[in-house]
Amino acid sequence: MTQVYFHCSNANEVLIDRCGAIVEDLGKARDRAASVVRSLTTARSREDWRRWILHVNDDLGEELFVVLFAFILRKPS
Repeated sequence: MTQVYFHCSNANEVLIDRCGAIVEDLGKARDRAASVVRSLTTARSREDWRRWILHVNDDLGEELFVVLFAFILRKPS
């Protein structure tokens, strides 16, 4: 089990995940990352999410991987 955090950024701002989530492995972290992106982009907002990036970090602050919002937005749900 690993504690991971899902921070989001674009060229102008950063959204920090202060709670994170406990996941079993990187596959579960990847699934949770896609869920976070879908959750943010389906909320009623005028935000253009295509240039945002989701940074998945471990509890030591090391970046495990990134997910481009544009990549998830192109995939059918």
